[in-house]
Amino acid sequence: MNYDLFFADAVDALRRERRYRTFAEIERDASRFPRALWHSAGGPREITVWCSNDYLGMGRHPAVIEAMRETAALRGAGAGGTRNISGNSHEIIQLERELADLHGKEQGLVFTSGYVSNATGISTIVKLIPDCVVISDELNHNSMIEGVRQGGRQKAIFRHNDLVHLEELLRAAGNRPKVVVFESVYSMDGDIAPMAEICDLAERYGAMTYLDEVHAVGMYGPRGAGVAERDGVMHRIDVIEGTLGKAFGVVGGYLTGRRVVMDAVRSYAPGFIFTTALPPAVAAAAAASIRHLKSSQAEREGQRAQVAKTKAALAAAGLPQMETPTHIIPVMVGDAKACKAASDVL
Repeated sequence: MNYDLFFADAVDALRRERRYRTFAEIERDASRFPRALWHSAGGPREITVWCSNDYLGMGRHPAVIEAMRETAALRGAGAGGTRNISGNSHEIIQLERELADLHGKEQGLVFTSGYVSNATGISTIVKLIPDCVVISDELNHNSMIEGVRQGGRQKAIFRHNDLVHLEELLRAAGNRPKVVVFESVYSMDGDIAPMAEICDLAERYGAMTYLDEVHAVGMYGPRGAGVAERDGVMHRIDVIEGTLGKAFGVVGGYLTGRRVVMDAVRSYAPGFIFTTALPPAVAAAAAASIRHLKSSQAEREGQRAQVAKTKAALAAAGLPQMETPTHIIPVMVGDAKACKAASDVL
């Protein structure tokens, strides 16, 4: 039996549907952000990276690079093990304290990526709540969908940002435990959840709240804690999830919340227990980035100016864009092949 045929057929199906992914091989130039060298089929050429998640350029900030370089020289390149064996470094503990302080929570918990923190965090939390109903926004990220699926609890999906539908589902769940799972900034459409109203409903119907702030941390709020901080509702959210790999410019994911919740996740989550910890140098770099953005407004102000300039240029050129209140600017192309061609031109 030729097993390769199964995989080839699966890939061919994606090509026919124009959903096959191609990856651009690039060399970022830290001294000339956001410039990079693209190694394309036609040979290398210089490009501007328009789609980077390193929103504020913190991946090349001198304080971040120096923290990573200095810590790697002192501690070595790797973590040395899982958190429960030998990988529970002093630098990770310091990072978790920075994150707890950032979001005004009792405890932070660091994971290897934002995908893992969502999938593992959601699944573990809902598994630990007997007879739980998970109520999830229909446009939640795949990592959140996977977390809900792995959790194995009854789920209900509410229409995107639809408060009336959300209340219907909360009411229908009656006195059962409930967890409302949603994002602050949605990455596809660039819109924002009505967080205060969602918190109102969650409190009225006795539901726990789980908020993904991955596209908002570093970007919004006076200290860069996200939209929940900006809108004054951070204290009303039970669990806030974020990433270290976007505006903070490094890598990793995290949860913040009440100490008892974080301790339970730490104790039961396989995606936390059975994987090598982040290296100390990465943790130190992330902590340096967070500390800087807690006090500096320059990066956020500069980014807002660039967003306004880009939106104005697109409008002046007559290019179709979705109006958004965020830094995410969806440009409507309407065809996958044309979209890839436009991306290559940029």
